[in-house]
Amino acid sequence: MLRRHLPDRPVTWVAMAGFMGAGKSRIGWELSRRLRLTFIDTDRVIERVACMRISEIFELYGEQTFRDYETEIVRRCLNLDEVVVSTGGGTVVREENRRLLRSRGPVVVLEASPETVYKRTRRHRRPILETADPQARIRELMTARAPFYDDIASLKVNSDGREAHDVVDDIVAGLEAWAAAHASDAPARPDGDGPLGLSASELASPEPALDEGEEAAEATADDASAADQMAEGSAGGAAPANEMAEATADGAPGADRMPEAADGRRWVPRDPRRDRRS
Repeated sequence: MLRRHLPDRPVTWVAMAGFMGAGKSRIGWELSRRLRLTFIDTDRVIERVACMRISEIFELYGEQTFRDYETEIVRRCLNLDEVVVSTGGGTVVREENRRLLRSRGPVVVLEASPETVYKRTRRHRRPILETADPQARIRELMTARAPFYDDIASLKVNSDGREAHDVVDDIVAGLEAWAAAHASDAPARPDGDGPLGLSASELASPEPALDEGEEAAEATADDASAADQMAEGSAGGAAPANEMAEATADGAPGADRMPEAADGRRWVPRDPRRDRRS
């Protein structure tokens, strides 16, 4: 039986954080390839749960509901292993999210200048930047969030004007140093399901699309139909992250396992198959 050669991996779980446009999706994907880990993009998982794009969630339900889903996805990603988890730019604002991520493993914070962020994000719809002066808004948000990135960072790496492989080299070196310093630590893996009760391979995000060689596009056409591909799970003896969640009565997976909206009502995501049938 042939055995696949696996690289030496300083860690088997790592989170990516940083402001939008810092390169979390692209660099996270490249890092996952280097370490032979599965790449999980929390924004894409939220879209699978909700059966709608993030911009639609903001428009229809507001930022608070999106942040509630974000926290639940982060919590369930802690139950996965052998993954690179790319978080949203605002994930770090909630103290609970920072605490959860720190409890599981190292967090790499990617940094970029406001000018780079604007250049990478201007072609994509970002609800939080829909203002008369998006560059001023970027600077304002970066200043407000800086203490949160400082609080959560196991290491920081700048991505301005650099090739992805060079950034990944620095991250791997930093992770090796982090692993050596934490060799005696054994972070507890919480008991429970992963997002939607799916395994890491079933949650794997596709390679991010690039816009003019820069930051990954906000979404791909395949995201909207991803929920169709989820099967109902078994109640067998597999590890929690490999168990499948049952679908809700209307066919939208995961709604019964996600937090309630701010007004106490359960958000039942729409089923995209209904849209295609109508």
